[in-house]
Amino acid sequence: MAVLDSLRQLELSSTRAVIKVIKGVFMNDKQKFFLYARKSTDVEDKQVLSIEAQLNELRSFAMLEQIEIVEELIEKKSAKIPGRPIFNKMLAKIEAGEASGILAWHPDRLARNSIDGGKLIYLLDGEKLKSLKFPTFWSDNTSQGKFMLSIAFGQSKYYIDNLAENTKRGLRQKVRRGEYPGCASVGYINDIRTKSIIVDKRRSPIVLSAFELYAKGDQRYEDISIFLKSNGITSKGGKQLTKDQIKRILSNPFYYGHFKYSGEIHEGKHRPIICKKLFDEVQAVLLERGKPQKGKTMPQVFCGLLSCGSCGLMVTAEHKVKHQKNGNTHEYVYYRCTKKRKNMKCLEPAVTEPQLTEQISNLLTEYAMPRAWASKLEAMLLKDEQQANQASGLFVADAQTKIVALTDKLQRLLDGYLDQDIEQNVYREKKALLMSEKKSLEEKTSKLTLAGSGWVEPMRKWINQAVSIRELSKSDNLLALKTQSKEIFGLNLFLKNKKACLSTPKNSFPPLENNWTALRAALQNLSGKSESLVLVRERGLEPPHPFGH
Repeated sequence: MAVLDSLRQLELSSTRAVIKVIKGVFMNDKQKFFLYARKSTDVEDKQVLSIEAQLNELRSFAMLEQIEIVEELIEKKSAKIPGRPIFNKMLAKIEAGEASGILAWHPDRLARNSIDGGKLIYLLDGEKLKSLKFPTFWSDNTSQGKFMLSIAFGQSKYYIDNLAENTKRGLRQKVRRGEYPGCASVGYINDIRTKSIIVDKRRSPIVLSAFELYAKGDQRYEDISIFLKSNGITSKGGKQLTKDQIKRILSNPFYYGHFKYSGEIHEGKHRPIICKKLFDEVQAVLLERGKPQKGKTMPQVFCGLLSCGSCGLMVTAEHKVKHQKNGNTHEYVYYRCTKKRKNMKCLEPAVTEPQLTEQISNLLTEYAMPRAWASKLEAMLLKDEQQANQASGLFVADAQTKIVALTDKLQRLLDGYLDQDIEQNVYREKKALLMSEKKSLEEKTSKLTLAGSGWVEPMRKWINQAVSIRELSKSDNLLALKTQSKEIFGLNLFLKNKKACLSTPKNSFPPLENNWTALRAALQNLSGKSESLVLVRERGLEPPHPFGH
């Protein structure tokens, strides 16, 4: 009896197979299929069959099932969001009646989002799409088949959403460890062995030099871009970096040890290329040079440096072109008072740019240090450098106390944010300020711990700068001339009777509290005094300690 039942079951299965083949032959005279293969470039699809493998499997399945393929469509795009061009064209062709079925490897090849999945089911409901065929999934155009298909689309969307959440969670954990979850900035490289970011020994000194150049205040974005290209740092296409790329580099906190992720500043574990002080100097230059200028007039070099000696308004520049009868053309730049005050009429005459350049150069030469003085001051620096570590002890201890206090504040700020007592924008703003202050203190402490003579290098740099003034006053670099003048004179330069003059600064500190005014006074009062008294005060070359010790 069992044998007869087995024979009947085998006979029934064979009959169904024959009916299926016959039905396929007749149905394919009426239905035409698109073969659709997709390979996403996203991470979640790396284990899915390649395009070539999908095509081979689908062609074999079409031959076995007697399916007529009118066109093979290949797309290499993620289905996470709507907007795939080839997929949308395929649906448009189906609505136009060019085919009535789609053959794909799996439902997740067709849709991983609710919109595209809904379109397919809607086309099945309207019978514009007669059938969907998959070698790995059953789906007839029935209520049960569409229900199973909607479940498959939902699973595909859940998979990609869950993968995105897992990826974000992994990135957040990486950020908590102080690791930047992205591509390395210029001057760094991604180490694939340790999956970390390390310093590029060849490019990092070039990036440091670029920051130092821009911090001087006489360089443009284009100048920095040219400097980087001359040292081998270009775009991927080998072209010169754009102004926006240079601005992003100069304003990137990654270079001093922090990094920005999701609009929030975090402390990184990577080794910084530049110090926080240099970064702050560059930001000050960016802020100063980034101020919008009204109008479209050509900017001139000495604008913003002088004030009018009569009314106190700023001195502006005026560009004029003179055409002679013989055809010659001459261009002039005049500096004059802006004359914007309505209650008085300013009669100060204008001065030409060459005349003003010569006058400013003459003023600067009064602050040029003789090379003999520089040699003796350098010898004193070397001697005082050995004694400077003792004076830094109190500052280091105080700074460490402040760092501990800032760390506590950051923790309390985080607790308040997690308890929803503080808004997100307030939390991010306060955190960035506290971390910036903490980084500055840590940097100063580190320097003073290693060598308490933190004032020596700035002093040495100032001596070299004072010696170079004489050569600068004779050069044609007007922008560098303005930068040096602004550092020495500040806003105390006036234009009176076509002559640049220095006014007495309106402040309370004695003249000798300023190193430049002290140098000028020493140069003017050298006669009749011992050179040792001119070069250094009786208590020594080392500046007073900030805590009075």
